[in-house]
Amino acid sequence: MTRVLIVDDEPQILRALRINLQARHYDVIAAADGTRAIAAVAAEHPDVVVLDLGLPDLDGIQVIRALREWTPVPVIVLSGRRSSTDKIDALDAGADDYVTKPFDINELLARLRAVTRRRGTTGEPARVRIGRYTVDLATFDAQRDDGERRHLTRTEWRLLELLVRNPGRLVGHAELLQHVWGPTYVNEVHYLRQFLAQLRRKLEDDPARPRHLLTEPGMGYRFQP
Repeated sequence: MTRVLIVDDEPQILRALRINLQARHYDVIAAADGTRAIAAVAAEHPDVVVLDLGLPDLDGIQVIRALREWTPVPVIVLSGRRSSTDKIDALDAGADDYVTKPFDINELLARLRAVTRRRGTTGEPARVRIGRYTVDLATFDAQRDDGERRHLTRTEWRLLELLVRNPGRLVGHAELLQHVWGPTYVNEVHYLRQFLAQLRRKLEDDPARPRHLLTEPGMGYRFQP
Protein backbone atom coordinates (compact mmCIF):
# COMPACT_ATOMS: atom_id res chain seq x y z
CA MET A 1 0.00 0.00 0.00
CA THR A 2 1.41 3.37 -1.05
CA ARG A 3 1.71 5.80 1.86
CA VAL A 4 0.93 9.44 1.04
CA LEU A 5 1.61 12.42 3.29
CA ILE A 6 -0.75 15.33 2.57
CA VAL A 7 0.50 18.72 3.77
CA ASP A 8 -2.13 21.46 3.69
CA ASP A 9 -3.61 23.91 6.21
CA GLU A 10 -7.09 23.82 4.65
CA PRO A 11 -9.19 21.20 6.52
CA GLN A 12 -11.56 20.72 3.60
CA ILE A 13 -8.67 19.90 1.25
CA LEU A 14 -7.23 17.43 3.75
CA ARG A 15 -10.62 15.78 4.21
CA ALA A 16 -11.36 15.54 0.48
CA LEU A 17 -7.96 14.12 -0.36
CA ARG A 18 -8.06 11.64 2.53
CA ILE A 19 -11.47 10.31 1.42
CA ASN A 20 -10.50 10.02 -2.25
CA LEU A 21 -7.11 8.44 -1.63
CA GLN A 22 -8.29 5.97 1.00
CA ALA A 23 -11.11 4.91 -1.34
CA ARG A 24 -8.36 3.95 -3.80
CA HIS A 25 -6.40 2.02 -1.17
CA TYR A 26 -3.73 4.59 -0.35
CA ASP A 27 -2.43 4.83 3.21
CA VAL A 28 -2.93 8.51 4.09
CA ILE A 29 -1.30 10.65 6.77
CA ALA A 30 -1.66 14.41 7.10
CA ALA A 31 0.13 17.49 8.42
CA ALA A 32 -1.20 21.05 8.64
CA ASP A 33 2.11 22.92 8.64
CA GLY A 34 5.70 22.61 7.44
CA THR A 35 7.28 21.71 10.76
CA ARG A 36 4.91 18.81 11.27
CA ALA A 37 5.39 17.76 7.66
CA ILE A 38 9.16 17.41 8.06
CA ALA A 39 8.68 15.48 11.31
CA ALA A 40 6.10 13.21 9.65
CA VAL A 41 8.45 12.34 6.78
CA ALA A 42 11.11 11.32 9.30
CA ALA A 43 8.72 9.34 11.51
CA GLU A 44 6.24 7.84 9.03
CA HIS A 45 8.40 7.32 5.89
CA PRO A 46 5.76 8.19 3.27
CA ASP A 47 6.23 7.03 -0.31
CA VAL A 48 4.99 10.38 -1.70
CA VAL A 49 4.41 13.87 -0.26
CA VAL A 50 1.60 16.09 -1.59
CA LEU A 51 2.58 19.58 -0.46
CA ASP A 52 0.85 22.96 -0.43
CA LEU A 53 3.19 25.96 -0.65
CA GLY A 54 1.16 28.38 1.47
CA LEU A 55 1.66 26.95 4.94
CA PRO A 56 1.23 28.89 8.21
CA ASP A 57 4.77 28.46 9.53
CA LEU A 58 7.21 27.57 6.73
CA ASP A 59 6.85 28.26 3.04
CA GLY A 60 6.49 25.07 1.05
CA ILE A 61 9.73 25.83 -0.81
CA GLN A 62 11.52 25.78 2.56
CA VAL A 63 9.97 22.42 3.32
CA ILE A 64 11.15 20.97 0.01
CA ARG A 65 14.69 22.25 0.57
CA ALA A 66 14.73 20.87 4.10
CA LEU A 67 13.60 17.45 2.88
CA ARG A 68 16.12 17.39 0.04
CA GLU A 69 18.95 17.70 2.54
CA TRP A 70 18.33 14.11 3.64
CA THR A 71 15.60 12.27 1.68
CA PRO A 72 14.70 11.60 -1.99
CA VAL A 73 10.98 11.08 -1.20
CA PRO A 74 8.93 12.26 -4.21
CA VAL A 75 7.16 15.60 -3.65
CA ILE A 76 4.14 16.74 -5.65
CA VAL A 77 3.30 20.39 -5.06
CA LEU A 78 -0.45 21.08 -4.87
CA SER A 79 -0.82 24.85 -4.71
CA GLY A 80 -2.97 27.82 -5.64
CA ARG A 81 0.13 29.66 -6.85
CA ARG A 82 -0.07 29.62 -10.62
CA SER A 83 2.85 31.78 -11.76
CA SER A 84 5.69 30.22 -13.73
CA THR A 85 8.14 31.67 -11.18
CA ASP A 86 6.53 29.71 -8.32
CA LYS A 87 6.57 26.53 -10.39
CA ILE A 88 10.22 26.97 -11.36
CA ASP A 89 11.22 27.74 -7.76
CA ALA A 90 9.47 24.60 -6.50
CA LEU A 91 10.98 22.35 -9.16
CA ASP A 92 14.44 23.86 -8.67
CA ALA A 93 14.14 23.25 -4.92
CA GLY A 94 13.55 19.56 -5.60
CA ALA A 95 9.83 19.03 -6.24
CA ASP A 96 8.99 16.20 -8.65
CA ASP A 97 5.76 17.64 -10.01
CA TYR A 98 3.42 20.65 -9.69
CA VAL A 99 -0.40 20.67 -9.73
CA THR A 100 -2.38 23.92 -9.38
CA LYS A 101 -5.59 24.43 -7.40
CA PRO A 102 -8.41 24.02 -8.14
CA PHE A 103 -7.43 20.55 -9.31
CA ASP A 104 -8.97 17.48 -10.86
CA ILE A 105 -8.64 14.49 -8.51
CA ASN A 106 -8.06 12.14 -11.44
CA GLU A 107 -5.16 14.27 -12.65
CA LEU A 108 -3.62 14.24 -9.17
CA LEU A 109 -4.03 10.45 -8.98
CA ALA A 110 -2.31 10.10 -12.35
CA ARG A 111 0.59 12.26 -11.09
CA LEU A 112 0.83 10.10 -7.95
CA ARG A 113 1.00 6.94 -10.04
CA ALA A 114 3.64 8.48 -12.29
CA VAL A 115 6.03 9.50 -9.50
CA THR A 116 5.71 6.16 -7.74
CA ARG A 117 6.40 4.34 -11.02
CA ARG A 118 9.49 6.46 -11.63
CA ARG A 119 10.74 5.72 -8.14
CA GLY A 120 10.26 2.00 -8.65
CA THR A 121 11.88 1.77 -12.10
CA THR A 122 15.27 3.38 -11.57
CA GLY A 123 17.18 0.30 -12.69
CA GLU A 124 18.23 -0.49 -9.12
CA PRO A 125 17.84 -4.09 -7.93
CA ALA A 126 14.39 -4.88 -6.52
CA ARG A 127 15.03 -8.61 -5.85
CA VAL A 128 18.11 -10.01 -4.17
CA ARG A 129 19.24 -13.16 -2.42
CA ILE A 130 20.29 -12.99 1.23
CA GLY A 131 21.18 -16.41 2.58
CA ARG A 132 18.27 -18.73 1.88
CA TYR A 133 15.87 -15.82 1.37
CA THR A 134 14.67 -14.05 -1.75
CA VAL A 135 14.04 -10.45 -0.76
CA ASP A 136 11.69 -8.40 -2.95
CA LEU A 137 11.80 -4.66 -2.24
CA ALA A 138 8.87 -3.91 -4.53
CA THR A 139 6.45 -6.13 -2.60
CA PHE A 140 8.18 -6.03 0.80
CA ASP A 141 8.44 -9.80 0.83
CA ALA A 142 11.19 -12.00 2.23
CA GLN A 143 10.61 -15.66 1.35
CA ARG A 144 12.81 -18.62 2.23
CA ASP A 145 13.51 -21.39 -0.25
CA ASP A 146 11.01 -23.67 1.51
CA GLY A 147 8.26 -21.04 1.16
CA GLU A 148 8.35 -19.65 4.69
CA ARG A 149 8.05 -15.88 4.85
CA ARG A 150 10.04 -13.70 7.23
CA HIS A 151 8.33 -10.62 8.66
CA LEU A 152 10.37 -7.41 8.66
CA THR A 153 9.29 -4.19 10.34
CA ARG A 154 8.88 -0.97 8.35
CA THR A 155 12.11 0.33 9.88
CA GLU A 156 13.98 -2.84 8.94
CA TRP A 157 12.70 -2.55 5.35
CA ARG A 158 13.84 1.09 5.12
CA LEU A 159 17.31 0.18 6.34
CA LEU A 160 17.59 -2.89 4.15
CA GLU A 161 16.34 -1.02 1.08
CA LEU A 162 19.09 1.61 1.21
CA LEU A 163 21.78 -1.04 1.55
CA VAL A 164 20.38 -3.33 -1.15
CA ARG A 165 19.93 -0.48 -3.64
CA ASN A 166 23.63 0.32 -3.23
CA PRO A 167 25.21 -3.13 -3.70
CA GLY A 168 28.88 -3.29 -2.78
CA ARG A 169 28.99 0.36 -1.69
CA LEU A 170 29.90 1.47 1.82
CA VAL A 171 26.89 3.37 3.17
CA GLY A 172 27.95 5.62 6.03
CA HIS A 173 26.34 5.87 9.44
CA ALA A 174 25.00 9.38 8.81
CA GLU A 175 23.41 8.48 5.47
CA LEU A 176 21.67 5.45 6.94
CA LEU A 177 20.43 7.31 10.00
CA GLN A 178 19.11 10.24 7.97
CA HIS A 179 17.39 7.94 5.48
CA VAL A 180 15.62 5.87 8.12
CA TRP A 181 15.11 8.18 11.11
CA GLY A 182 15.73 11.71 9.86
CA PRO A 183 18.37 14.42 10.29
CA THR A 184 18.07 14.74 14.07
CA TYR A 185 19.31 11.16 14.58
CA VAL A 186 22.66 11.30 12.79
CA ASN A 187 24.60 10.53 15.98
CA GLU A 188 22.45 7.58 17.14
CA VAL A 189 24.78 4.89 15.80
CA HIS A 190 23.48 2.39 18.35
CA TYR A 191 20.19 2.31 16.41
CA LEU A 192 22.08 0.86 13.44
CA ARG A 193 23.81 -1.79 15.52
CA GLN A 194 20.48 -2.89 16.95
CA PHE A 195 18.59 -3.07 13.68
CA LEU A 196 21.40 -4.63 11.67
CA ALA A 197 21.66 -7.33 14.32
CA GLN A 198 17.93 -7.97 13.93
CA LEU A 199 18.18 -8.17 10.15
CA ARG A 200 21.05 -10.62 10.36
CA ARG A 201 19.16 -12.84 12.79
CA LYS A 202 16.21 -12.87 10.40
CA LEU A 203 17.99 -13.28 7.06
CA GLU A 204 21.60 -14.43 7.32
CA ASP A 205 22.37 -18.18 7.51
CA ASP A 206 24.94 -17.48 10.24
CA PRO A 207 24.24 -14.12 11.93
CA ALA A 208 27.56 -14.26 13.77
CA ARG A 209 29.42 -14.55 10.44
CA PRO A 210 27.30 -12.54 7.99
CA ARG A 211 28.01 -12.86 4.28
CA HIS A 212 25.71 -10.14 2.96
CA LEU A 213 25.04 -7.48 5.63
CA LEU A 214 28.57 -6.43 6.48
CA THR A 215 29.92 -3.98 9.05
CA GLU A 216 32.69 -1.56 8.16
CA PRO A 217 33.94 -0.69 11.67
CA GLY A 218 33.71 2.99 12.50
CA MET A 219 32.31 3.87 9.07
CA GLY A 220 29.04 2.17 8.18
CA TYR A 221 27.60 -0.92 6.50
CA ARG A 222 27.72 -2.64 3.13
CA PHE A 223 25.43 -5.04 1.29
CA GLN A 224 27.44 -7.73 -0.44
CA PRO A 225 25.32 -9.64 -3.02
